[in-house]
Amino acid sequence: MLRMVVFNLAEQKLGEVVGAKNGRDGMELLRRQNFDLVITDIHMPHHNGEDLLKLLRQEQKKNTPIIMISSDGDEDVVAAAKKQGANEFVKKPIKMEELSKQVKRLLKI
Repeated sequence: MLRMVVFNLAEQKLGEVVGAKNGRDGMELLRRQNFDLVITDIHMPHHNGEDLLKLLRQEQKKNTPIIMISSDGDEDVVAAAKKQGANEFVKKPIKMEELSKQVKRLLKI
């Protein structure tokens, strides 16, 4: 899924796209760099999407737009993600048109 998302967003020239293969790598990237937008899966090895939300919202106090992705898209999961600071939620299987639309809206493109 990561490769598909990175490839498709890069093809659309929506900006520089950086991928992290797991939550630990994602946390390290977020600690070293500023991003205009973060797309994260809720379930990842080493750290999950909720950990990334906490890092950005609570520790770093950043308003970086965040799109959460998960196959678990029932109302409770979506509500919890948004309560923790996610701006949008995209359910798997990902429809790239939907994800692109959310990216463009959040980046104001």
